[in-house]
Amino acid sequence: MPEDMPQTLPLGYLVPQFPGQTHIFFWRELAELERLGVAPHILSTRPPPEGLISHEWSEAAMARTTYLGKADVAAAAVAALRAPWGEILREAGGRAFLRDVVICLPAARALIANCRARGIAHVHAHSCGRAALICALARRMGGPSYSLTLHGPLSDYGPGQRFKWRHARFATIITRKLLTEAEAVLGADMPGDVVVRPMGVDTEDFRRETPYEVPAPGAPLRLFACGRLNVVKGHQDLLSALRLLLDRGVEVQLDIAGEDDAGGGGYHLELQHHLEALGLEGHARLLGAVSAAEVRRHLLAADVFVLASWHEPLGVAYMEAMACEVPTIGTDAGGVRELITHGETGMLVPPQSPEALADAIAALAADQDLCARLSKAGRAHVEAHFRSELGAETLLTGLRRALGGAA
Repeated sequence: MPEDMPQTLPLGYLVPQFPGQTHIFFWRELAELERLGVAPHILSTRPPPEGLISHEWSEAAMARTTYLGKADVAAAAVAALRAPWGEILREAGGRAFLRDVVICLPAARALIANCRARGIAHVHAHSCGRAALICALARRMGGPSYSLTLHGPLSDYGPGQRFKWRHARFATIITRKLLTEAEAVLGADMPGDVVVRPMGVDTEDFRRETPYEVPAPGAPLRLFACGRLNVVKGHQDLLSALRLLLDRGVEVQLDIAGEDDAGGGGYHLELQHHLEALGLEGHARLLGAVSAAEVRRHLLAADVFVLASWHEPLGVAYMEAMACEVPTIGTDAGGVRELITHGETGMLVPPQSPEALADAIAALAADQDLCARLSKAGRAHVEAHFRSELGAETLLTGLRRALGGAA
């Protein structure tokens, strides 16, 4: 670190709709950054819907977070005076990109004001959607330097990706697969400083106090799944697999933790109807949004963890289960195979295949030695490669480089 750089590094840390139901990773990373000597100021676009505020730390997080506010005509007009319209109009994306720009301009202006008031020279956006656009606009308007983390395919994060990435000081990308895809899309607009660094879990918090016990022969297999309620998470496929298992005479019990983006009034209702149509009322439950402590409690009580995503960039839920020594079944979709090696650290099945899912669950139900082996190997793999402090250390290294040179 240069001699004239402060020992406590200020950082703006921007997460959309913080703290949402899947944001425990960010809260862990913030704690680790503070331990490493970073002073993160939490920024967000807006609070999450009430039904998605589920963690015991949510209130404390919201009290620490500066929300950049909703767009309004007057604020947009003032911000528009300093917007880089030449570059904006040259950007691909058409009306959708222009609409996003208009929505984000007031937040970009608010970001600049907040950072100046707190002496923050750099902001990290944990999204490549509108949060990244806010940072990119703010930078063009005289605001702080910024960096990005890519958590999924660029196609999931809206138009204007070249504009968002062009002036980023550095970036982290959670899988090698996503890095290859981003390089193909961004070309010369990819920052020169890019690191592949998965998100991680607190392996001390997600740890067993007593040894994992393999499923008892003939006892109902206790399954646990955790993920937001959305069709792409494949919970409906898991429920269908449950029906197949019961019809084969394999006794199973399933709990699914997570909520839909509407706080329970959206896909939750459709999934509950599917559960009832399959006659699974006595075998499966939708728990809704639950705290991290509840997730851990369910993991420690489970025989097997299953998440049947159609597409999963990597999967913190898998990591948490593996850290708790729970044999884990995932889908060979997205970047999951960069976390799970089939037959070694977990089981992989094709996405959208209830039959293959049922076969994998049945295999674990019938093989205590396989369960014991995956239990130990999964924990060792996560402990070595997916600890939450690794992401914080990578972000700190990038921040030092960004603040050590010309902003």
